[in-house]
Amino acid sequence: MTDEPPLRRRTAASRTGNDIETPPSARPEPSDAGTESTGGESVPLTAPREGTPEPVTVPEQLAEVVARFAAGSGPVALDAERASGYRYSQRAYLVQLRRSGAGTALIDPLPLPDLSALHAVIADTEWVLHAANQDLPCLAELGLRPRRLFDTELAARLAGFERVGLAALTEQLLGYSLEKHHSAADWSSRPLPESWLTYAALDVELLTDLRDALDAELTRQGKSQWAEEEFAALVQAGTRPPRVRAEPWRRTSGIHRVRGARAQARVRSLWYARDQIAARRDSAPGRVLPDSAIVAAAELDPKDEKTLLTLPGFGGRSVRRLARTWLAALDDARQLPDEDLPVAPTVEGPPPPHRWAERDPAAAARLARSREVVLRLAGEHNLPPENLISPDTVRRLAWQPPEEITEATVADALRALHAREWQIALLLPALTEALLPT
Repeated sequence: MTDEPPLRRRTAASRTGNDIETPPSARPEPSDAGTESTGGESVPLTAPREGTPEPVTVPEQLAEVVARFAAGSGPVALDAERASGYRYSQRAYLVQLRRSGAGTALIDPLPLPDLSALHAVIADTEWVLHAANQDLPCLAELGLRPRRLFDTELAARLAGFERVGLAALTEQLLGYSLEKHHSAADWSSRPLPESWLTYAALDVELLTDLRDALDAELTRQGKSQWAEEEFAALVQAGTRPPRVRAEPWRRTSGIHRVRGARAQARVRSLWYARDQIAARRDSAPGRVLPDSAIVAAAELDPKDEKTLLTLPGFGGRSVRRLARTWLAALDDARQLPDEDLPVAPTVEGPPPPHRWAERDPAAAARLARSREVVLRLAGEHNLPPENLISPDTVRRLAWQPPEEITEATVADALRALHAREWQIALLLPALTEALLPT
């Protein structure tokens, strides 16, 4: 593999595409010579520079990829494809990598679940990902954990871009359009179609070029340090084990319509019955039984199969075959003694903001003033308010500020809530004033 020329960012003076280093796959054939995009139109990117590689499936092929990437230079672009909506787990079903001098590699982690050898040769370089928090957990399962990274989505947010999807950014900054029609595909299926593999390879084709364009924009705006702190926080978060959610059944869509502890017990019982089946089948829970069906059964409490199968969501053949399971779950909830029924969960942290005015008018006023500060400063610095500071941090600080409100104590409180130093520096004077009693 030879180093490919970097793709240059499209500027207002070069929107015809004539001075962009166009990958061969994007260049029109002679018969299409009159159709090259002009006037700001993007160039469709239909295949990787070196063609679509075959997935790596055996240790010998993986060893060759490890050697290539060890000999490569510069950052490593990474991506992973999961099967959300199809499978119970959030594991990776394909891993894509690209590095200058190494080209692109597609690795099938089903026969190769341990990629620690690859990690050993790329661990000390910067990894470039888009929306890294989505892929870091499944990459960690394979032994891939970054020590440094650059998140192109997060960088775009900090730089103030309104559209931060990968396709939108490559089109706006590099002048190439990517199709995203396989993003919701079942990547656990085998064999993977050629068109899917091409799509997957293109997801890393431009990542390092996009990284360079965004890095230049962050530098121009004086936000490089902000990005470094945010990326470091992502790396640190990726080293922690995933948080186990208490009472996950409470996240059933539509549960707000279910009234009463006994009815909520039916939701809980059906949820866990479904979860056991989904885990055993390695199938997305919603494909076993939709949330809407759980809510409908919890509301009506059917006692027999005929009534159960008339409810919305229970008409499918696979759902009907499990009718006895669903009826047994409902019966379990029916037999529960009152002391075992669900109780309202203990709320950690402040109450919902709409209750503040009644419960603590002074805290409600602090929250309103603090939100005004965040909105004003986010607008002045051209970034989303939630990236300037998380809404939860603002709520917690406004609900329970330090006993003595000074810049020093507010800074300590923000650090305890995991705010970054750049955020503290921007917010501290105005936020401290907003927390003081009027």
